[in-house]
Amino acid sequence: MTQRASERTGGVHTWQSAAAFLLVGAMYAVLPDRLRFGPRFLMLAIVIPLLAGAILTRRRGRHDLTHHIGRLMTGVVTAALIISAIFLVTRLPGGKVPGSELLYQAGLIWVSNILVFALWYWEVDGGGPGARKLGSYRSEDVVFPQYQQDPNGPIVPWMPEFVDYLFLAFNTSTAFSPTDTLVMSRRVKLLMVTQSMISLVVIAVIAARAINTL
Repeated sequence: MTQRASERTGGVHTWQSAAAFLLVGAMYAVLPDRLRFGPRFLMLAIVIPLLAGAILTRRRGRHDLTHHIGRLMTGVVTAALIISAIFLVTRLPGGKVPGSELLYQAGLIWVSNILVFALWYWEVDGGGPGARKLGSYRSEDVVFPQYQQDPNGPIVPWMPEFVDYLFLAFNTSTAFSPTDTLVMSRRVKLLMVTQSMISLVVIAVIAARAINTL
């Protein structure tokens, strides 16, 4: 098996999503104790074995099992993200934390929010990465601009990669809307509502602290 082939699942590159999982785990590890649940490296200790299992099942052609492991990993990092966002609000120590440090901590949670929901969009769109294939990709979840130009689809075969879902998640956290991408399914709409709420909470905490310093 060539390296290019080993990095693909159902025609989709997967190394970007693997890197996103590891990055979320790393950012969770550098959060202060008051914004974490459990030991510092708990998230990495959970994600790394699951990620190794997903790589193994993918190489063995068990794309259904790989998809379930991916959903499990995404659920784990989502739970950690929500807990950290709640702790950011409920354990805010007033003026005891310098503004720069609070901005750094909130920024970690905000970036994690983008990565976590990019992983969700990656996992659910079109049945997941194992179901998406170049030349036959169609989705009832989201419609990217490439498919809005022509009802029959792009002239050149096109399929979203992880960076496309990352862009979608970034827009949702900043503009609170999908901007150029149409959202079709209820499950993705609910995911975007959740992501926007977490982003709004983080921004509100930063704004409140900025007002207190005036």
